[in-house]
Amino acid sequence: MPEKTKVLLASTENHIFKEVCAALSQNHDVIWVKEGVEVLETVIQNAPVLTILDLQIGNMGGMATSLDLRLEQRAGRIPPQKVLMLLDREADEFLGKRSEADCWIIKPIDPLALSQKVDEIVNS
Repeated sequence: MPEKTKVLLASTENHIFKEVCAALSQNHDVIWVKEGVEVLETVIQNAPVLTILDLQIGNMGGMATSLDLRLEQRAGRIPPQKVLMLLDREADEFLGKRSEADCWIIKPIDPLALSQKVDEIVNS
């Protein structure tokens, strides 16, 4: 059995964590942080293959967190990151584009769609 890869989830919502774990835990270890400001340090310490950002994260939203990761990446302080955003509604897709996320899905989370999207982005 292949070793599980690490996926970082940033969300304040317990149900989002449970849904993501249910969809991904067969192939991935999900690391959970509840604050956007925790994401960068967690990326540095754990080197996840993907970071999943909920649009609404405590004190630093998903969009700002994604842009922070991209700035750190361009400055050469962290390796290239793959980012998936969890958006609240279709009208938020422009935020996904502006956040420089690699892709996004719209909640509520469809476990199969999330699993397929994660496999697609991790293997690209």
